[in-house]
Amino acid sequence: MNGLIFDVDGVIADSERINAEASIQVFEDLFGLTVTREDFEAGLGRGAAAYVRAAANAHGVELTDEQVTAASTARQETFLRLLQENPLPPFPGVMELMSAALADPDFRAAIATSSVREKSEAVLKSARIPYQQVETITGSDVTHKKPNPELFLTAAARIGIASEHCVVIEDAPDGVAAAKAAGCRCIAVTNSAPAEKLSQADRIVNSLEEVDLDACRPNNLQ
Repeated sequence: MNGLIFDVDGVIADSERINAEASIQVFEDLFGLTVTREDFEAGLGRGAAAYVRAAANAHGVELTDEQVTAASTARQETFLRLLQENPLPPFPGVMELMSAALADPDFRAAIATSSVREKSEAVLKSARIPYQQVETITGSDVTHKKPNPELFLTAAARIGIASEHCVVIEDAPDGVAAAKAAGCRCIAVTNSAPAEKLSQADRIVNSLEEVDLDACRPNNLQ
């Protein structure tokens, strides 16, 4: 039996673009600071607080815990509004791969993301992902964020598959590190970061259209 675990932001849909758009607006509104999408890269996949602090640090600004909380809250509200105004389609290849895993008795699928449940479910609904059919683990279910392996260890436990028999699909360096620390194999897709920053992955692809279910068997990634 094999496990296939999907990250959400940057893997299932291009929500990182809206994350950045919402965050750029919040930084301007709350702090009068002009930031770019690239300023958030160090916080990709690590949860809202790390994402906010990454851009502040890129500009030499030290935010208080209260400022980070306020920015994270405003960012989520703005993100949900933008997502409602402009629903996101899934990335090419996502639905085909997930559908194949759901139909194959040798696979159990899960979704695992550092985002809080409300935000991640909004993305999954927007992309019309059948997340009710799989185990879904969010940042609301764990204590430690990526690159800590807790998220993926929890996902593997929920689907009843040993982590060494699971493949994680990720798009961010900290996500790849978390997958490998959990003992999983990892396929990285270059939707959010260049290949050179994803080198710890077992395989790197430009699109999930390059990946079929057979490629997601851990033994095929050795």
